[in-house]
Amino acid sequence: MKDRILAFLQSENKSYAQFAEEIGVQPSGISHILSGRNNPSLDFVVKMLERYESLSTDWLLFGRGPMYRYTSQPTLFDVEPLNTAQDESRHETVPESDSDAFTGPEARESASPREKTVSVSASVHEQRLEKVLFFYTDKTFTEYIPS
Repeated sequence: MKDRILAFLQSENKSYAQFAEEIGVQPSGISHILSGRNNPSLDFVVKMLERYESLSTDWLLFGRGPMYRYTSQPTLFDVEPLNTAQDESRHETVPESDSDAFTGPEARESASPREKTVSVSASVHEQRLEKVLFFYTDKTFTEYIPS
């Protein structure tokens, strides 16, 4: 199991100390497990699986199947950066204080009162919505692509 934990740390690009802090164990405990001095306790395994929900239990315990139960969403750093000089001319920004001015059919409130969708008509070219990203406080995001 120590080899799988080490492979997981390499896959996640995490240091021992960072990993220990995230799952709530002492860094020395991680060091003892990875050196082979101690075997991971049930508490350690449970903490690891609770913190990393996409990690496969079968893979961690028995080495069967893929490391992850499902493919995780890409991070912001996995997406190619935009060419800002080219894109600035195509996007209009609406200051947050002005977003309340859109009260007609151009604006719709979503299910959450904190989220608001504002449609701004294009002045030169027809623009179509390509995708919307929702960012959450747990550092994850979801992507909505209209059909």
